[in-house]
Amino acid sequence: MRFCAFLTAAAAALATVCVLAQRAPPFTEDCRKSTYPPSGPTYRGPVPWYTINLDLPPYKRWHEVITDLTPEVRHIVKDLLDMVNAFFPSGKVTKMVDERLPAMLGVLPYPFEEEIKGIADVSGIPLGEIISFNIFYELFTFCTSIIAENKKGHLFHVRNMDFGIFLGWNMNNNSWTVTENLKPLTVNLDFQRNNQTIFKATSFAGYVGTLTGMKPGVFSLTLNERFSSNGGYMGILEWILGQRDEMWIGFLTRRVLENATSYEDAKNMLIKNKILAPAYFIVGGNKSGEGCVITRGRKDTPDVYELRPKEGRWFLVQTNYDRWKNPFFLDNRRKPTFMCLNQTTQENISLASSYDILSTKPILNKVMAWAAVGLVAPFWGGGVPRVLPAVVWDKPDRNHL
Repeated sequence: MRFCAFLTAAAAALATVCVLAQRAPPFTEDCRKSTYPPSGPTYRGPVPWYTINLDLPPYKRWHEVITDLTPEVRHIVKDLLDMVNAFFPSGKVTKMVDERLPAMLGVLPYPFEEEIKGIADVSGIPLGEIISFNIFYELFTFCTSIIAENKKGHLFHVRNMDFGIFLGWNMNNNSWTVTENLKPLTVNLDFQRNNQTIFKATSFAGYVGTLTGMKPGVFSLTLNERFSSNGGYMGILEWILGQRDEMWIGFLTRRVLENATSYEDAKNMLIKNKILAPAYFIVGGNKSGEGCVITRGRKDTPDVYELRPKEGRWFLVQTNYDRWKNPFFLDNRRKPTFMCLNQTTQENISLASSYDILSTKPILNKVMAWAAVGLVAPFWGGGVPRVLPAVVWDKPDRNHL
């Protein structure tokens, strides 16, 4: 119970920081053009690919990734602990993380428990800290996802991954510390069984769930956080206290990518399962009109909003607010995204023009860790869907970001 109280207090403190940190409305610019393929001083190079062999025992699956990136994982875990210790300088919370969270092992679903243990052992990072690192991703996913269909029926699914907002402001370079230290952890993952790709994902090293992925030829999936008073903090507290009939959202999306056999199958799994935190699931299929935003509560599904290209609804946009409500006035990424899509037009939407939209402020912002652009499914015969490597951006303009 004391751990739960500390977690609740930390959540309240972070919420206070959220309010105090917002100083002015986000800068907005004209829709950008010709940003793809990325180049120039703000481009940090291609993101590495790793194969996750699902035929290996779960304990061993992440060894190559973690061996390569242990210093970076240690850095981000230290950032998170430093922020907790800033609120609770006695060190009691850190001690509880190290001593209490490992007790969750034995109740985490297969295969995630063994994978987390393997990551902890290979990195030498305490098990409790690796578990808290995975919990972190359930709570701070600020993103923009887009599904758009062109006149030929080709579907494009793109997203910006925004992470680390209000988590450690670096006054020397005007950036969020956690966001900057997450960028080197970005990896592209090819999950394989019997040497065949089951699905592909873009993620952060050390995290065993999935926030962005594609099952080739079948469907694509992105996950955005949904703000709610009955949110992820409550779900995590209930889980720790023993109520475990809900799924971790990152674990659910990975299971869907691994096991769903169609767009409709993926939709049904995402709609019906109880989840630990409210979320938006953005799903694209392999034919015209297959695209939707699923708005989820922890136990209900208030809305499923689908593409209707024949009726003029050729794109869907999801940030972190219910589509029928106005977004927070300091975080209106929805309006400029709509504006840029309408300026682009359905005739001209493409991978390159989609990337231009992701590169326009405030869709591009200080908490953006990477962007992923992908062709969900070619509508022409014999085409193979693909996910282009994710792209990591630095701040293109320190005066405005």
